[in-house]
Amino acid sequence: MLFNSIGFALFLPAVFVLHWFIAGKTVKGQNILLLVASYFFYANWDWRFLFLLLFSTALDYFSALKIESETRQRAKKTWLWISICINLGLLGVFKYYNFFALSLQDALATVGLSVSPLLLKIILPVGISFYTFHGLSYIIDTYQGRIKAERDFITYALFVSFFPLLVAGPIERATHLLPQLKTKRTFDYSNAINGLRQILWGLFKKVVIADNCAELANVTFNSHLHLSGSSLAMGAVFFAFQIYGDFSGYSDIAIGTARLFGIDLIRNFSFPYFSRNIAEFWRRWHISLTTWFRDYVYIPLGGSQNGRFAAIRNTFVIFIISGFWHGANLTFIAWGMLHALYFMPLLLTKTNRRYLTIVAPGKWLPGLKETVQILFTFSLVTFAWIFFRADSLTHAFKYISTIFSRTLFTVPSFYVAANAKITILLLAVFLIIEWQGREHQYAIEKLDTNFTKPVRIAFYYAIIAALFLFAGKNQQFIYFQF
Repeated sequence: MLFNSIGFALFLPAVFVLHWFIAGKTVKGQNILLLVASYFFYANWDWRFLFLLLFSTALDYFSALKIESETRQRAKKTWLWISICINLGLLGVFKYYNFFALSLQDALATVGLSVSPLLLKIILPVGISFYTFHGLSYIIDTYQGRIKAERDFITYALFVSFFPLLVAGPIERATHLLPQLKTKRTFDYSNAINGLRQILWGLFKKVVIADNCAELANVTFNSHLHLSGSSLAMGAVFFAFQIYGDFSGYSDIAIGTARLFGIDLIRNFSFPYFSRNIAEFWRRWHISLTTWFRDYVYIPLGGSQNGRFAAIRNTFVIFIISGFWHGANLTFIAWGMLHALYFMPLLLTKTNRRYLTIVAPGKWLPGLKETVQILFTFSLVTFAWIFFRADSLTHAFKYISTIFSRTLFTVPSFYVAANAKITILLLAVFLIIEWQGREHQYAIEKLDTNFTKPVRIAFYYAIIAALFLFAGKNQQFIYFQF
């Protein structure tokens, strides 16, 4: 069930009404209703994988109880590793088995050995990377004493499978979400309106920006052998905005939807394309995953506290793991390593913590220096996106070699030139709105306080009209494949 589908447009109001008017008398009733709705939502993708979700949930629920009840540290650690190994083992089988099997086949072929490994003909369960990381953070936090083991199975199961975040995040922490699920929620009109506003902006990002950019990016990457360097450069830019509009749009819809039920989810994007260096970009892009790797991988490895070499090693480790988390392809690992290389000058000069606030606060325009920094950082990020989007390393290198040819200085051309012009115009409008709202949680959050009621209503109608007039061809959310 896609967020931008008719099915979800019917599903969400029904759950909303049932939550507040039927099940809203007790927190137990609210949670049971949301859990049933979440399992129904997930079963709409493939009901068979619902059993895998239930198994993962039960595993972590009982493991946490055993960790808390055991008095011996060794026994606690045993239960911790049982949960970690089974969770990562399931993730590995579904997501990475075929990749490693084929990689082994290729490696043996280089030394003259021919093998035909058994390959699994299974599809990747939607959301498995996300709900696995939900469970792992809970288990680790329980083991480290940051949170008590949850004894109510319904509450814990809802934490793992709450439908707005189930298939593509944000990756929640038990310390943040579980306490909210244990407290009876009361309806807040202003919070619900804020949620609807964020859903609307998320839909605009997805349907108008991401889906239009996707059409142009797909044509460009699929026809890279027949296009000029300038066209390929523009194609990479279109993909940069496709993935941003797609994923941040999903996050906006998820966070806004949760607000309708009185639940606050952690922020996942903070205007990353207005970053002044690559470190700031990673503080603003996919925040829930970045902080997850920081807290559960980077810091346990020693972070930057054990000397410069350790800091460099740990930085490469988390970026390579981050790349591999996105998919079983060398292109994702190359993408992660490239970002690690980007990070090195900042790490070595200890300037990676320089920009902690949004650019040009309170100003209409950035200064010249800030403009150059933003454009340079965006160029680095967009270049790396080529590896992320490419089908293979060969595809990526051929694409890049064409960009850096004499045809880079020609006028870009596309098979769908009219769509390109409209999309560029839509991107310009989108960037203006994002820039004006960059100091808030999302671009149009403060629309109700910054503009009069007639202006607000006209703006909302304009967005709704754009959803119908400028909707791109419906594309699946990119992060569903991760």
